[in-house]
Amino acid sequence: MSLLKSGVAVGALTMVSRIFGFVRDILIARYLGAGLAADCFFVALKLPNFFRRLFAEGAFTAAFVPMLSRALTGPSGAVAATRLASQALSLMLPILLALTILAELAMPGVIWGLTGGFPDDPPEKAALAVHLTRITFPYLLLISLVSLLTGVANARGRFAAAAAAPIFLNLTLISAILLFHETPMMSAEALAFGVAIAGCVQLVWLIWNVRKIDIDVRLMIPRISPEMKQMLKAMLPIAIGAGAMQVNLLVDIVLATRYLPEGSLSYLFYADRLNQLPLGVVGIAIGTVLLPTLSSLFSKGEREAAATTLNRAVEGAIAMALPAAAALIVIGGPIIGVLFVGRAFTAADGTATAYALGAYATGLPAYVLIKVLTPVFFAKGDTKTPVKLSMIALVLNVILNLILMQFLAHVGLALATAISAWVNAGALMFVAFRRGEFRPDIRFFRTIAALVLSVGVMIAVLFSMARYTYLAEVPWQGPAAIMPLALLIAAGLLSYSAAVQAFRAYDLRSLLRRSS
Repeated sequence: MSLLKSGVAVGALTMVSRIFGFVRDILIARYLGAGLAADCFFVALKLPNFFRRLFAEGAFTAAFVPMLSRALTGPSGAVAATRLASQALSLMLPILLALTILAELAMPGVIWGLTGGFPDDPPEKAALAVHLTRITFPYLLLISLVSLLTGVANARGRFAAAAAAPIFLNLTLISAILLFHETPMMSAEALAFGVAIAGCVQLVWLIWNVRKIDIDVRLMIPRISPEMKQMLKAMLPIAIGAGAMQVNLLVDIVLATRYLPEGSLSYLFYADRLNQLPLGVVGIAIGTVLLPTLSSLFSKGEREAAATTLNRAVEGAIAMALPAAAALIVIGGPIIGVLFVGRAFTAADGTATAYALGAYATGLPAYVLIKVLTPVFFAKGDTKTPVKLSMIALVLNVILNLILMQFLAHVGLALATAISAWVNAGALMFVAFRRGEFRPDIRFFRTIAALVLSVGVMIAVLFSMARYTYLAEVPWQGPAAIMPLALLIAAGLLSYSAAVQAFRAYDLRSLLRRSS
């Protein structure tokens, strides 16, 4: 299966997941709002997600998948891959169990370290945050095992099963809040239990799918074999690099809970959720497929094919991320109003969230490029360069956070994240270019120029419709605004697609031929 076709398959399933995620977030906004219960639940959700992204989906995946790909292409094939995967599982499980138990015991101190105990809020807020996080934290153990099995499936080119797993998380959370929503506190607790239950469902789903392929992952006596030493050695710098991005998120939590008004953390969460839709569909989808693809090409010595693959991946990422970012900036207010405003989520909450969304969206193309460019380094076994660059971005983000929040409050935190992402993406692209791994040709520059012009046309259409037609009078809240919003989105899609064809960026058939 080609890079494009695999990416489309992953992206389509990710889109389904994100749609259910939107339904989930709409319900959370309606029943939790942006107050005490919502802030506590978002802290409880972010902590296990921090470790998940740091180790399970960050360091572990980046170190494990290239090793598994090399094992599969070696003389022993599936036998060597089975041994490697079983060793990784047997070493990973006791470490995760110990971390989970330790975190459960130390949770009051952990929450105090993150939030300062919510010093300006009632005491019950800190107690609720501890209670909810103790419920959600086992999700780390479960989703880490899911990530291992995902790596096994992806190395065999079975991307769909893993891409479908997040759908179960969203369906479980939707069910939880629909069944238990009498009070915000009840909804928050139901959602926390839903996170833990969803981890179990996702694990069962991956076990069932991995059993269909020829890599039989089993538990064995854990030991640090030469392969595990190599994996752990590769994981350390990746964990530090991934930690830089995740520390950015934790810094936002610390600053928002200690120095900004109640609800700021919720505004950032809802805005980031919308921003994550194109990032998941484009960046994560392409990056997921790109890592094993490049690992295989580099292991075979096919550098030219790897460079061509990267060029096409960057083109495709920009083609989808740039218009998405522009749309979120121009019509972010109507989107927030239609999706979230109502019941516990007020119009003022919607305005505050829309400003944060616009700030996040300015960095969306950069977030996607980071997801696309980082696998180039990991596929060649270079785990240090992305770490160094992400650490620079981390320091810059913290500095910008402290400066911008003084003038822009929670919007400053979002804008600082976007600026630091652009610095990180630009540095990755520059290093890859100097090493000859990213070699843009004339066609690449022509395509990018055409895409930028096409986005300009789309912005003009959206801005004109939203400001100078009857849509300017639409109250962007409630079911009555769904059709006007759909009209805006359709106009954006059609104008961008028409401009892409008019400026001859590329069409779908040529893209399929180039990536096959």
